[in-house]
Amino acid sequence: MAFVVPKTSIMQQQAFTKLQMVPSSSSSQNDNHHHHHQKGKRTFLGVRHESGFVRKSLEENQNQFITSLEGTAQPLMPDGGLSPCVIKVLGVGGGGTNAVDRMLDSDISSVEFWAINTDAQALGRSKAKGANILTIGASVTRGLGAGGDPEVGRLAAEESREDIAAVVAGSDLCFVTSGMGGGTGSGAAPVVSEIAKESGALTVAIVTKPFAFEGRRRMRQATEAIDRLRKHVDTVIVVSNNKLLDIIPENTPLEASFRVADDILRQGVVGISEIIVRPGLINVDFADVRSVMQDAGTALMGIGAGVGKTSAEDAAIAAISSPLLDAPVEQATGVVFNIIGGADLSLQEVDRAARVIYDNVHEDANVIFGALVDDEINDGTVSITVLATGFNEGQNGIDGGGGVVSGGIGDVPDFLGRR
Repeated sequence: MAFVVPKTSIMQQQAFTKLQMVPSSSSSQNDNHHHHHQKGKRTFLGVRHESGFVRKSLEENQNQFITSLEGTAQPLMPDGGLSPCVIKVLGVGGGGTNAVDRMLDSDISSVEFWAINTDAQALGRSKAKGANILTIGASVTRGLGAGGDPEVGRLAAEESREDIAAVVAGSDLCFVTSGMGGGTGSGAAPVVSEIAKESGALTVAIVTKPFAFEGRRRMRQATEAIDRLRKHVDTVIVVSNNKLLDIIPENTPLEASFRVADDILRQGVVGISEIIVRPGLINVDFADVRSVMQDAGTALMGIGAGVGKTSAEDAAIAAISSPLLDAPVEQATGVVFNIIGGADLSLQEVDRAARVIYDNVHEDANVIFGALVDDEINDGTVSITVLATGFNEGQNGIDGGGGVVSGGIGDVPDFLGRR
């Protein structure tokens, strides 16, 4: 389910306990039309609050309630998303293109992926996975990379401005993902973001800061790059790789640690884009996402998971209460959160998780809430991604360091959970 409502109106009308989830397996002709491109693995169930709309109790006839929901639906694109919205993900530099590769492995639908790099050879893997590729700065780097120098990365992006502008043209929402600290990511990502925002797209950067063991130079370059990046995006989500050490199991190989960082970038993109594009979505559109993310500045990200009787509540608490977050979530005036569970995810579980989050954000916060049913989850796990925006960055020491919290091994990427 998905809501875009002030907290006070939800609490007054107790809307959570008065909603029915519409089954994705409906055999109606209308349902089949909206879902004929769906692969049958995930269904996104959503509703947007309208005045006087959510007023039916659980005791009233469910069919009547579903009819009222269907009457508010907006036209759907052939793939099931709301029309119109063009979403592009631009992976910049080595870390960014690695994140794009991981997203392609995750089968994120209705999103256009681009891998942008100065290293032509490194782009071959992304192309093989199905990404569009763009080599920038041919005369500056001759396709051999930026050599860890952000100035070379910046010059490469400036040289290829027209090509980058052609890539972002027509976008409604652009994600720029990158690992900060190297040459291409640190130098080119701010330029790519600037071009995307100038095109009119809602521009959201999701980037990582280096592990401490990568050295002071990379950390300094990352910090300077993030400062430049903030000037050219609507929202920037910064995840400190050092903070990931608290959720990565002991003795995890170095390569796997970097893959965790890539996966966090993926989860940030998924947490926002699925609210817009997943089949079955009703009345939660791009304008709602824009209302939370536009000119929002620094955002914080929390990820939690739970298993068992209180899985949904545990996941919600884990996602919002991490000491790793740079500011209390209570200060957030804009929130996007996404609940993912298996086919047995119940209305009551969604209710309990949502109440935890609504009770812990600003009372006037603008909130978008989604619930995603994933048929491949069969162990009772519930996971939640929370993106919180609208902080006063001049208070409480918030510096955009980002944060991720684990509610247990369940929300560490699969390749680590199996170790």
